[in-house]
Amino acid sequence: MDIKIVEVTNRKLLHTFIQLPAIIHAGHTNWVPPIYMDDRSFFNKKKNKSFLYCDTILALALKNDKPVGRIMGIINHRYNKASGDNDARFCFMETWDNQEVFHALISFVEEWGRKKGVDNLVGPLGFSDKDPQGFLIEGFDEPVVLSSICNYPYMPEMLIKEGYSKKVDCVVYKIVVPEVVPEFYQAIYQRALRNNQIKVLEFTSRKDIKPLIHPVLRLLNETFTDIYAFDPFEEREMNDFANRYLPLLDPEYIKIITDLDGNVLSFIIAMPDISKGIIACKGRVLPFGIFQIINARKKAKQLNLLLGGIKKEYRGKGLDVIMGVKTFETAIKNGIQFLDSHLELETNILVRKEMERMGGVVYKRFRVFQKEL
Repeated sequence: MDIKIVEVTNRKLLHTFIQLPAIIHAGHTNWVPPIYMDDRSFFNKKKNKSFLYCDTILALALKNDKPVGRIMGIINHRYNKASGDNDARFCFMETWDNQEVFHALISFVEEWGRKKGVDNLVGPLGFSDKDPQGFLIEGFDEPVVLSSICNYPYMPEMLIKEGYSKKVDCVVYKIVVPEVVPEFYQAIYQRALRNNQIKVLEFTSRKDIKPLIHPVLRLLNETFTDIYAFDPFEEREMNDFANRYLPLLDPEYIKIITDLDGNVLSFIIAMPDISKGIIACKGRVLPFGIFQIINARKKAKQLNLLLGGIKKEYRGKGLDVIMGVKTFETAIKNGIQFLDSHLELETNILVRKEMERMGGVVYKRFRVFQKEL
């Protein structure tokens, strides 16, 4: 049967686009549904400010008038201008194991990119590295973490058949939480506290975090400048990002270090794994799903690291160890057994050495692919 590609141009088609992964992944034990309230805002051009500086296209593949796949294309003009790249991106791609459907979808975005005058198509990659990126190529038997892609093994295999090759890998470490913080970390921790004029901030309420959101994200902009696909936050985007994630976070797992004048020098943000709660409520937070998510957060045995950064001139002074010790202390107190590092670029040797010094082992690998157009 012929495959028809239709552009998503109305609310009905967008609803189909958002709901399709749940059908494709029915019975996929590791799949975690999106938070649908969040997805509706993410794909809304009036609410997601990333659309202001990007060309985008969303498409569905239909077979016998039934949806059998989806894809999104993005050209991030702001990032291309800053990096010197001339790339389009594909993301949020879902299909069953059917090369014909896969080919129709990826070819559609390739042709769209050619008409826009780009040189390459890369992906899976969203508006920036803050969105899920890369097809999973190792660790298919491991549970999925929020904000990372869950795909079947056939997805990267079909992409390779379309002429795509590796651009960059991201690795994920699993770290066993010790029963007590190791002595060598405690020694570095005490020395760092003595040698630096700093304040270590810990939190019990989201209200106390809000005044620090913009300073933290400004530091993130400073420290992530060399990270592939990172797109710095504009001031107007910071509140949107905070509103998206802050309600899900546990304030206990946000650690911030400032100087004596209150300037943010470093931070780490982690959250107990809430995947079981999202699965239980099927991605529908309201009206009662939020309670399932909160319950999952309380019972979680895994802590997911989300973001962290240290001001350049304060690196190598033990601030990372201070934040690590404080995070370990909270995790031990709450019965956390494992840490998931989230995605780290394979080329980020300094961070990878720190993960491995803590006993971390790579247990997942995601790959961003590329093809010259």
